[in-house]
Amino acid sequence: MKKFLTAVLMLSLALSLSGCKGGCYESGGQGLSIVTTVFPAFDFAREIAGDRANVCLLVPPGSESHSFEPTAQDILRIQNCDLLICNGGESEVWLEDMLEGMEGDIPVIVMMDCVETLEEEVKEGMQAQAHEHGEDESDEHGHEDEYDEHVWTSPRNAALISSAIAHSLCEADPSGADYYSARAESYCARLLELDDAFSSLVEAEGHPTMIFADRFPVRYFVEEYGLDYYAAFPGCAEQAEPSARTVAFLIDMVRQENTPAVFYIEFSNQKMADVICEDTGCKKLLFHSCHNVTRQQLDEGISYLRLMENNLDTLREAFG
Repeated sequence: MKKFLTAVLMLSLALSLSGCKGGCYESGGQGLSIVTTVFPAFDFAREIAGDRANVCLLVPPGSESHSFEPTAQDILRIQNCDLLICNGGESEVWLEDMLEGMEGDIPVIVMMDCVETLEEEVKEGMQAQAHEHGEDESDEHGHEDEYDEHVWTSPRNAALISSAIAHSLCEADPSGADYYSARAESYCARLLELDDAFSSLVEAEGHPTMIFADRFPVRYFVEEYGLDYYAAFPGCAEQAEPSARTVAFLIDMVRQENTPAVFYIEFSNQKMADVICEDTGCKKLLFHSCHNVTRQQLDEGISYLRLMENNLDTLREAFG
């Protein structure tokens, strides 16, 4: 493995010298080099690091992180960075293997290690998929349980992750410690304000049930606010056509719960939501998991806070 990585790194260096820039989306700051694997990590890092670091987002905008494969240039970026922020979990096993083969210690923050994780669940009516492991089954990497990886969907978790990032930045750049601490304190205060807004809305509406005509990557969100839910697929399920039984179940739940809206997530084809809405007369609304965004959204300065504020408005519309 080490020989392979060495060869890859040499190839990567040759590509960089020939002017190949790779596909990393960068924040444009100066100073520390921070590499992140997914949008939430990228956004938390740039909020706290400000202009004292250049933050790189490895997973291309609009793409699926679960099927991401790093390029030679990506490997070189990771090898040379001052801090790596990843999510962890099954979708980033490629990173575990890569880091094991690299020489030297690269400071790493694993977002799933910053919070209390929840096991991914297959709930009533949910269509399980063949790639999922059974309760007593382990994969080739020895992982016996699958945990829901979308830890950032709770604003409180986002604050915990952001605090961990600030701590690491203070260690990496002591001269900027006051700067990072002040930015983290301000940012976490905004996250907790958002948390209060979600809590107040859910409490006022009597903890209604959310129905997702899609994958369900927001379990940490519903657990945080005491919401029940039904969905077509687990959060990390591959895209697939739902069974007639799954669609019929969700239609029954919409009627049983007398819910005025069903939700779909970003980059969904929305077909299942359309079928349910046509049959029940409810409306469909986007609930953004903040897992990834488009290149245009990044260029326009989209942020985790803005997306979650949009989700707050969506819930007001759905529950109102």
